[in-house]
Amino acid sequence: MADPAAPAGARFARIVAASVAGTTIEFYDFFLYGLAAALVFNKVFFPSGDPLTGVLLSMVTYAVGFLARPLGGVLFGHLGDRLGRRRTLSITLLLMGGATVAIGLIPAYSTIGIAAPILLVLLRLVQGLALGGEWGGAVLLVAEHGSAAHRGFWSSWPQTGGPLGNLLATGVLAVLGLGVSNAEFQDWGWRIPFLLSIVLVAVGIWLRHAVEESPIFLEAQRRSTTHAAQAPVRIVLSRYRKQVLMAALADVGEKATYYTFSIFLLAYLTQVVHVPKSTALTAITIASVFQAIAIVLGGAIGDRYGRRTSSVLLAVLIAAWALTALPMVDTGNAIRITMVITVGLTLHGLLTGAQAPFFAELFPSEVRYTGASLGYQLATIIGGSLTPIIGLALLHRYPSTVPITLLLCLMLACTATAFLWAGETRNRDLRDVAQNVTDNSSSKTTTS
Repeated sequence: MADPAAPAGARFARIVAASVAGTTIEFYDFFLYGLAAALVFNKVFFPSGDPLTGVLLSMVTYAVGFLARPLGGVLFGHLGDRLGRRRTLSITLLLMGGATVAIGLIPAYSTIGIAAPILLVLLRLVQGLALGGEWGGAVLLVAEHGSAAHRGFWSSWPQTGGPLGNLLATGVLAVLGLGVSNAEFQDWGWRIPFLLSIVLVAVGIWLRHAVEESPIFLEAQRRSTTHAAQAPVRIVLSRYRKQVLMAALADVGEKATYYTFSIFLLAYLTQVVHVPKSTALTAITIASVFQAIAIVLGGAIGDRYGRRTSSVLLAVLIAAWALTALPMVDTGNAIRITMVITVGLTLHGLLTGAQAPFFAELFPSEVRYTGASLGYQLATIIGGSLTPIIGLALLHRYPSTVPITLLLCLMLACTATAFLWAGETRNRDLRDVAQNVTDNSSSKTTTS
C-alpha cells in the first residue's frame, strides 16, 4: 500500500512507473518468444528441410499465445473487476515470468522429441493468458487515477511497455549475437534471455506492491449491487457487445501494423532477402526507441485533437507508408531497411498512444477491466497472430511484401471504420460511462 502521506503527484508517479515496468517485462517475455520463433525455434523445436516451413511452424506456436489472450482477458478481467486492478496485475506478472523461464529450460527436439514442441505450445498458452490480463489492468490503473484532461497522455505510458519490452528483447539478442557464434546461439545462447526474466519479474513485483488501488474501482465496488450477482463477462456480452466489437475493430489495424513491421519483416528479411539477423535486429532496436517516444506523443495528440480524428488520420498515413516503403526492403540495404521499419513503428506508436484510453472510455467501472481486455485482446487474434502467419504462408507462393501490405491496409480500414462508428470519447467521465454509452449518437457530436 502506498504511503497515504505521500504527495498525490508522487503516488501517481509510482503508479505510472509500476505500470510501465510491468508491461515492459510482460511484453519482453511475450515478444522474446516471437523473435526466437523467427530466428531459432524452427531449428531447435521444428527441424525441417525447408527453413521457411520451419519458421512457419514455429510462428503457429507463436500464434497460440494470441489465441489465449482473449481468454486471459476474460479470466483476469473477472478478477480485476472483482478483486481489484493492483492484485490481479501481480498475478499476471508472476504467471508470465514463470512460463518464460520454463521455456528457456525446455530440451531441444533432438533430445526429447515431440515432447519439446508440445511443452512449448503449453507454455506459450500460459504466456498468452498472462498478457491477456496484463494490458487492461495496467492501462486502467493509470486511466482511473489520472485527470480527464490528460487521460490520453498518461494512459499512453503503460503502452510504451510494448516497444520497451521489444527493445529489451532485441537488445539482449543483439548482444548475444555479437558475443556467441551462430552455432552457440542455436545450441544454448537463445536460452539466456528467457532465464533473465526471473530477475525482471522480481523487480516488477516489488514496484507493483507499492501502488494504490484505483479510486474509481473502489467507488464502483462500494456502490455495486446488481452487478455483484453476475459475472462481469456476462454483463459485458449482454449489455456491451457493440462496445466490444468497436474496441476489437479499432485495434486490429494497430496490431497488424506492429507485427508487419517487426515479426513479419524479421522473418522476411532473414529468410527471403537473406539479410544477416544482426542487421534486422539492429533496425528493430533503433525503431523501438522512436516508437516508445511516439506512443507518449500520440497520447498527447489524442487529448488535443480527439481519439477519432487522430486515429483515422494515422491509419491512413500508415497505409500510405506501407504501400510506398515496404518494397524498399527487398534491396537488402541496411539504411533503407532501418528507415522503413523506424518510420513504420513510429507511426504505429502514434496510433497506439492516440487510442490508448479509448478502450477504457467504452465501458463502465464495474466491468471495465473485462470489457476493455476482451475487445483489445480479440483484436490480437486477427491483427496479431494471423498477420505474420498469413504473410509467411503467402511467401511460399509470392516472395514479395505486396500480399502482406494489402492485408495490412484492409485491417487499417477496419480501424478507421471503428473510430468513425464509435464517435469521439475523450470527454467521457470514467465514473459515469454507462450513461454515456447508452446514446452513441450523442457521443458522435462531441467535438470539444
